[in-house]
This record gives sequence, C-alpha cells and structure tokens, in this order.
Amino acid sequence: MANGTDSKTYKGERSPCDPSRVLHIRKVPIEVSEAEVISLGVPFGKVTNLLMLKGKNQAFIEMASEEAAITMVNYYTTATPHVRNQPVYIQYSNHRELKTDNLPNQGRAQAALQAVNAVHSGNMTLSGTATASDGGMMPGQSPVLRIIVENLYYPVSLEVLHQIFSKFGTVLKIITFTKNNQFQALLQYADPMNAHHAKVALDGQNIYNGCCTLRVEFSKLTSLNVKYNNDKSRDFTRLDLPSGDGQPTLDPTMQTAFGAPGIISSPYPGAAGFAPAIGFPQAGLSMQAMPGALGPLTIPSSAMTGRMTIHGMAPTAIHSVLLVSNLNPESISPHGLFILFGVYGDVHRVKILFNKKENALIQMADATQAQLAMSHLNGQRLHGKVIRVTISKHQTVQLPREGQEDQGLTKDFSGSPLHRFKKPGSKNFQNIFPPSATLHLSNIPPSTTDDFLKDLFASSGYTVKAFKFFQKDRKMALIQLGSVEEAIQALIDLHNHDLGENHHLRVSFSKSTI
Repeated sequence: MANGTDSKTYKGERSPCDPSRVLHIRKVPIEVSEAEVISLGVPFGKVTNLLMLKGKNQAFIEMASEEAAITMVNYYTTATPHVRNQPVYIQYSNHRELKTDNLPNQGRAQAALQAVNAVHSGNMTLSGTATASDGGMMPGQSPVLRIIVENLYYPVSLEVLHQIFSKFGTVLKIITFTKNNQFQALLQYADPMNAHHAKVALDGQNIYNGCCTLRVEFSKLTSLNVKYNNDKSRDFTRLDLPSGDGQPTLDPTMQTAFGAPGIISSPYPGAAGFAPAIGFPQAGLSMQAMPGALGPLTIPSSAMTGRMTIHGMAPTAIHSVLLVSNLNPESISPHGLFILFGVYGDVHRVKILFNKKENALIQMADATQAQLAMSHLNGQRLHGKVIRVTISKHQTVQLPREGQEDQGLTKDFSGSPLHRFKKPGSKNFQNIFPPSATLHLSNIPPSTTDDFLKDLFASSGYTVKAFKFFQKDRKMALIQLGSVEEAIQALIDLHNHDLGENHHLRVSFSKSTI
C-alpha cells in the first residue's frame, strides 16, 4: 500500500507485522457500504477513521486505541469475518494513523463514522430517528436477537446457534436459558444490520428437518453482559472469562435485565483482559456451505466443542453417546457402525450389547456430532431393518474389564486414523449430507478407470445406475446405486478400500445426483 500517491497521506511507516491501531482490510466486496466496514471494528472499541479503496477492494480503519485493534485482530484471526457472505481479511497496517483530511470522497465515510459512533455512545436513542446517511443502521433496531426454539425434538447447543447465526455477521455473545419450558437464547451481533438480516432470513426456519423451528425477534436489550464462558453462555471477545462451574445459568442481575430494557451494560469491554493465548479453534468455521434455507444442519461445530477446554471447561461429554436399536444382529459389527456413524462425527467407542445384539451404544467426540448423526441416521435402513437412533443416558461407553467375555463386541476407535473431523477447519465439515443413493468418491489414483470403479461396486453386490468423474479433478467421482439402503451398505463396505498406488478410497454421501 505504501507506493504511489497513497503513501503521502500517512505518517510513520513501520514493519508490517507490528501491531498498529490502523488495520488493513482486503477482499472487501465492491457493493459494501462504509457503515458495514465500520461495524467490523465497533464491537472492539471506537472507530476513529476510515478509508475505502473501492477500486482495489480494500479499506483501512483506524481504531481509537492499539489495544482495541489487537483485540480485533486476535478475534478475527480465529473467526474469519464475513461481509455480505464474503470472507474479508484483516491485518495490521504499517501506518500509525490515517490522514484523510485532504482526500476526495471522504464525506460519506465521515458521515457514516459520525452516525455509528453517535449510536454507540448513546447520544442517539435507537428509537427510529437515527439512520446513517448511507444505509448503515436500520431504525429502531438492536444488535441483540431473542431466539426461541420450538418443536425441540433434538437438543440444540450454543455451538449450533453460533454456527447458524455466524452466516450473517460476527456473533459476539450468546446466552442460552430455559423460560416457560422453552429453550431460548439471546445473541448479540457486532452490528444491528447483521441482526436484521439474520432475523429476516431465519425466522420460521427449521434447524433440522421437520423440527427445531427458530422464532427470531429483536430483543429490548442493546447489549449482553456475559459472566461465564461455558456451554450455556459465551462471550467470543473475552476468552479470559471463567467457566463458573456450578453457577446458575443466569445470575440474578441478568434475570432482572430480561424484564427491564433499561439495564444496558457497556457493550464494549475493549481489550481489557483479552487472552489471545487461547484461540477459539473453530469459532469461524461458520457457514461457507449453508444452503439457502437451513435444511438439514450440515456443519458440526464439533471442532469447537470437542477441543475447547477453556479454564478447565470439560468438553461436552454429556449427550455424546447414542443408543442405536433394531439393528440386524446377523450382519452388524463394531467396525461397520464406526464407519457409518463416522460420516457425521468422530466415533470414539462402539459397544454392541452382549445380551441384546440388536442394540448398540456409540460414543461420539461431542454432543453436536451425536446430534448430527442422530438427525441423519435415525429411520434409515441398514441390513434390511429400519434403525432407531436416540441419545443415550450413558455418558461414556465402558470398555470390558481384563478377562471379561466380550466376543469382540466393544471396540475403542479413539486412536483410529480414519476419523474425518480430527483436523480443525477440515473441508469435511462442509461436506456432510444425509444418506443418499449417490455416493461421492475421492482420493482416486490417476490411473484408475471408470470401469474399474463400477466393477468394484458391482462385484461387491451393488447395482450401479450411473457413474461420472469430476471434470476438473479425476481424483473425485460420483456413483449412483440402486437405493439409499444400498449406498449406506456400500459406504460401510468400501470406504478406505485399498485402490493400490498408496491410495485408499474415501466414500461420502453426496448432495448431487448424476
């Protein structure tokens, strides 16, 4: 950036990686407004200046303090921000401050800054009078949404909400609670615009097929005060908060706040006590692949729950064991269940019950993955029987004691190399689909022909209806079999099949058809 005419407008060049209160934002979509860029910085402190370089899809924003800028960069390093559904990239600028006084076209930026800062410093009521000159704030809106989940047939976790709502902007804080026997949540965005878009898009949608309906409305609160980071509440800008073990979900002051719109904590704690040493591994895993409607929820945030041990917070062991019933005792094996349930999460242990072999317990890495496997596999046909999948009351699957007769019915897979979701941010998180007759094949060696693969499936007893390689990449292909039941069986049989040349076939369900 420090070349040509631009460099004359700044003071103080320095090496690019030193922290600075001026931040450089890249890949900004051309249609983005000044207010939307400013809203990236607002949660972390006052934004004091802005320079939009629309032709270059770039922008600079200047924060009031270096601490605020550091907090912001640390947060967005773990959670890539999205503007208009496009990822944008933020780094320190090598400028100490922005000098924009004598640049052309700065009027809009200054007007947007004034409008946003006025709203956030409380000089202006959010009552419908204030709109930024340039489509910024919507009148009368809060960045906080109240969410009620109806038809709660499956439990919905804080992570699931974070994942869905992150599609519409940076989620700063979430508090979940039960009120009037309903699961509810309060969720605070960086910007009221995000809240507006999320409300319009998500109100009335189902999280899972046919259940868990979202009811979304604006809250009277304009900010949330989160005291603990745990499975009930979380402040994504403050990783230093205690987990508050054994505390009630809502402390009394929060309970009074629900009834009283006047209690507004300062929404921007700034950088005080921000602990960048603990990154949220997957806070930004959000939603690169969400279909227009929610449809079946497809991306587990297990990388968050499973690996997030903040201040001794236990990973969510509770609700991570599934009970599978109505299995076919003649055909079932721990390995087969490991491969099938492994499509939806990392399976740690499988136990087929010694006295009732049509039942099995399956321990997943965390509750989100267990939920995902249940929502996709309950009611599917396996070995000719319709299986039932529910959450078990067991918290773990016990391994047999030394010398105990088990007939190989209990297996520990926690060290298996076949886990699909071990790697945070893995592409597999975005490619989780319900069982389908069309399978997605990958990791195919270059010399393999379509006939070879069709024969492989046919000789294993499956009806191959169609086959095609991906045009761009012959390492991948789609194969359509006679039924969903056949495809489930074929995935169990042929996932990790050795194709030679050091390639093992990877099999997943596909959302496409041939």
